Amino acid sequence: MGDRRPGRGAAATEADREWLREAIELSRRCPPSASAFSVGAVIVTADGGTLATGFSRQRDPHDHAEEVALRKVDPADPGLPTATIYSSLVPCGARASRPVTCVQHILAAGISRVVFAWREPPIFTEGRGAEQLRAAGITVVEIAELARAASAINAPTLRKHGVRP
Repeated sequence: MGDRRPGRGAAATEADREWLREAIELSRRCPPSASAFSVGAVIVTADGGTLATGFSRQRDPHDHAEEVALRKVDPADPGLPTATIYSSLVPCGARASRPVTCVQHILAAGISRVVFAWREPPIFTEGRGAEQLRAAGITVVEIAELARAASAINAPTLRKHGVRP
């Protein structure tokens, strides 16, 4: 692998694609669910080090990948403000299972950049997470070319709700 440092702006880099592929692979570890998507997340420092990883339902049936990863990082970690969080699915901006959304967790952590692969279909919530993050001044990068890989892992859930993967 080459340079693993995340990009800095709104343009996706090859390192961004590699980290996002890792997040997608993490989503394969999620316990199955008919009522939630399988998502993986990786938090990466500006110099290309892994701060934390997480996946949906890792410890609790209501866990989202981003919140799991963020729980593993000291909120005072000086690397958080320049870190990038990679998520196979856009971080949630609305949530049925808990009062705090992934967007709110990311904003509270002070992370300045989010990279994701797949936009959530409006099955469980009308998320709008990317728009909420951008409105808060966060750099958001969508790598749509990896959306198919992220959604394929969720094919059984999508089919159950009448959506073609």
